[in-house]
Amino acid sequence: MLEILSLVAIGLALYTLNASRNSARKIGDEVMRLKREVEALKAGGVVLPAAEGTGEAASVDVAEAAREAAADEPAETPFAGPWAGPKPVTTDDVEKGRAIFGGVPAEAAAASDTAEEAVAAQSVAAPVKPKESFESRIGARWAVWVGGIALALGGIFMVKYSIEAGLLSPAVRLSLAAVFGLVLVAIGEFVRRRTQPLIANAFQNAMIPGVLTAAGAITLFAVTYVSYEFYGYVGPVAAFVLLAAVSFATIGLSLLHGQALAGLGLLASMLTPALVSTDEPSAWSLFGFLSVAWLATFAASRIRSWQVVPALANGGMALWALLYLAGAETVDVVPVLAALLVLVLGHGLIWPGAIAFDDTSAPAGATPADPFDKLLAPPAVAVSLTGALAVVFPALVLASRVPTITHADYGFVILVMALAVLGALRGWAIYPAIFSAIGAVVGVTTMVALPGGALIDTFGGLAPPTLEGTTPIPVLGTAPVNLLLVLAVAYAAVGLAAVRLRIAGSLHFAALWSLLAPAVPFAILAVSFLHFGNLSFDAKHGLLAVLLGLVFFAAAETFSRKRTEEGGLFIPQWTLASGGFAFLVLALHALTDGLVTTLGVAALGTAAVFATRVRAWPVLPWLMAGAAAVVVGRIAWEPTIVGAANLSKTPVFNQLLAGYGIPAALLALSAFELRRWPGERIRNLLQALASLFLLLTAAILVRHAMNGGVLDSSVPTLGEQATYTLLVIGASAIMMSLDLKSPSPVFRYGSMAVGVLSVLSIASAHFIGLNPYFTGELLGKWPFVDLLFVGYLLPGIAYGGLAWYARGRRPMPYVIMLALAGVALAFAWVTLSVRRYWHGEGIADWKGFLQPETYTYSVVWLLLGVALLVVGSKFDSKSIRLASAGLVLIAVVKVFLIDMANLEGILRALSFIGLGAVLIGIGLFYQKILSGKSGTSEKAELNVEA
Repeated sequence: MLEILSLVAIGLALYTLNASRNSARKIGDEVMRLKREVEALKAGGVVLPAAEGTGEAASVDVAEAAREAAADEPAETPFAGPWAGPKPVTTDDVEKGRAIFGGVPAEAAAASDTAEEAVAAQSVAAPVKPKESFESRIGARWAVWVGGIALALGGIFMVKYSIEAGLLSPAVRLSLAAVFGLVLVAIGEFVRRRTQPLIANAFQNAMIPGVLTAAGAITLFAVTYVSYEFYGYVGPVAAFVLLAAVSFATIGLSLLHGQALAGLGLLASMLTPALVSTDEPSAWSLFGFLSVAWLATFAASRIRSWQVVPALANGGMALWALLYLAGAETVDVVPVLAALLVLVLGHGLIWPGAIAFDDTSAPAGATPADPFDKLLAPPAVAVSLTGALAVVFPALVLASRVPTITHADYGFVILVMALAVLGALRGWAIYPAIFSAIGAVVGVTTMVALPGGALIDTFGGLAPPTLEGTTPIPVLGTAPVNLLLVLAVAYAAVGLAAVRLRIAGSLHFAALWSLLAPAVPFAILAVSFLHFGNLSFDAKHGLLAVLLGLVFFAAAETFSRKRTEEGGLFIPQWTLASGGFAFLVLALHALTDGLVTTLGVAALGTAAVFATRVRAWPVLPWLMAGAAAVVVGRIAWEPTIVGAANLSKTPVFNQLLAGYGIPAALLALSAFELRRWPGERIRNLLQALASLFLLLTAAILVRHAMNGGVLDSSVPTLGEQATYTLLVIGASAIMMSLDLKSPSPVFRYGSMAVGVLSVLSIASAHFIGLNPYFTGELLGKWPFVDLLFVGYLLPGIAYGGLAWYARGRRPMPYVIMLALAGVALAFAWVTLSVRRYWHGEGIADWKGFLQPETYTYSVVWLLLGVALLVVGSKFDSKSIRLASAGLVLIAVVKVFLIDMANLEGILRALSFIGLGAVLIGIGLFYQKILSGKSGTSEKAELNVEA
């Protein structure tokens, strides 16, 4: 069966070869006929349209043949040919036409016009590639592919048959197979030379010469491997050389036969080291061969502008590097490093070479593309992307194996910096730039997070601590702190150089580098400081951070001066200045500690605000907002600022006043300094932050004082919470006053937001969470000046005052909310005071209710309702009058539902008599008010805007 299949395959291949040659001859004849027709048209003769059935390829190449013929025409020839556009017809043209075509019948002239229109229509449609027919796919493409496979299988089956039959010796069989492979290569070259270029253009992925050459290359590769592996006719060195020669020859022939053959040669070269093994493997031999194979593939791809094959070559190089680093018993970093550096140099010097683009201008009349789309899709994007990944993945492996591989840290740094340099020097290298940054940050984090690296005392040289009964972790060397610092400095230098190189031609690429230049070194320096530095005082990291901060501020100044156009967002100024500020903040953390660090960060932000007097950079005020964010982060990490053990217990005048109050004052000063700044958002933000820090300062001082100088996580008491509530009410009133004096949306909406939050706070804390009735907290020995006075009456009066102050200045719903909050607190104070009168300091719910106590609630609630009615009438406030009606309604419900059931005797009677008298009095009061206002309009309510 196999023999029959072999014969069928060979027959099919011969038939395909013969058919393709006949087709090529027919197509060539048709092209020559079309050229003659074009020559006739140029000479002014009339040629009828081509007959039907001339073939698809002929119509496709009409325009190309016409252009070749037109190129031979002298420049002074007045006839432009049928491809020229129409021009206006003048009287002279008409007279000339009559003279020329005077003896020509009208039918001939019409035929000439028809012929010209037909040829012109064909020339217009020529660039549009027609849809390939099913016949073309079967006959011109699949037949070629199947034929090539058949030839390869035929050779294999012939060798197999000779082996099974024992007809020939192994040496003869291998020799014949080699000759067969060489013959296939020769036939492929012969067919390529005889085939017209038209076939190459129409069937690029089904070229018969390329298929024949590929079959021959596979045959030669198989013969060499079998000679080495199964029969031992050649040794490892000779087999390696022969396989490499076949691979490189295939890559060289791909320049003539196409990208598919290059891919085959690349695959063969990548498989060669895996197929040939020796007792003493050499990493230099392996990666030296891979480098040469990669260079050959890359050079061929550069000549023919291929992208698939070089991308696969990058992947193959990366795969070999990863396999070696992960699987070799003894790893030599230098050969891997050399091969990957060859890859980086090849990308920079061979492909795509000097390609760069300018995103500052667009051709006239063209629709400008999105610069970011252009930046992220550079020429040969697949090549640059795979090349960057091929370098960054081995670099990360080296970073993860720093404790176990010698010089792995140096290899990691060199690879990252090589990618960064490539990204800086080439305008298309967006992905090398991005992945160099990612690789640097991820690699450094991985390196310092390893147990062997993280447990090393860099400065003292101490051994890592161990637990009892455990084996200490072996340490193979010191942590590469100095190398990390060198990496940070080198990356910053390359980043700034990249901004300098790209700012004139590609503003968006320069903007990207202006972000990477400070961000990557900052991340490296911060990780190194947190893992290996002395958090109290570290001169090495601190001084380097100061140096880099000043360098980036100087770079921002330099690039801002060189900027020619005005207006718009100049990203390098923002990123470089922000990076310089971030380095100075890091330096403060390295050189100072505790309160000094917090105040230093706030002072640094204030200095940036005052620097607007010298340089009107939009970024400078926002640096103060960044400083405030850092201070908030430090407070969240350590609320005591200096540590619980070092915090003074003196009320008010302690480290908290400075740690919270001075940043609040500096924020307020910065907002005042920016009063004439054109950017309103940052001024409003600083005002809001100043208000927030002021409230935070007051709250933390209160908590410190009321807890005996100790800040802990315990739940605050009602007195403490009442103090916070009074502070918030006062803050709302202060912001309202500031808004009236200098209108600001921050103060306007901030005052209302603070008021709403305070109301929510009393609803949850004063009435439920910290209510002495539920918590059992003692009220104090003094009957009136007690916890109820601080927790309910004072906040109620404060809310009433705030509602009165907001009259006509804030929206009606907000004022109503404040007034009702004050009434609710007053109601709670009266009710709980009655319970204190009957039960003493402890008013917990478990004590139950007495009959006199129940009666007293009814009397007090009615009196409170009447008092609110009087107040509402005096201030003409409908909302307060409605609140009084609500209290009276509560008293009515209580009398009818509770007093009737729980009271007995005289108390029950007095309850109903008092209720009736109060209700009648209220009715008379309302009748008097309404009759007095008859025919007149009511005055403006307390809660109505002026």
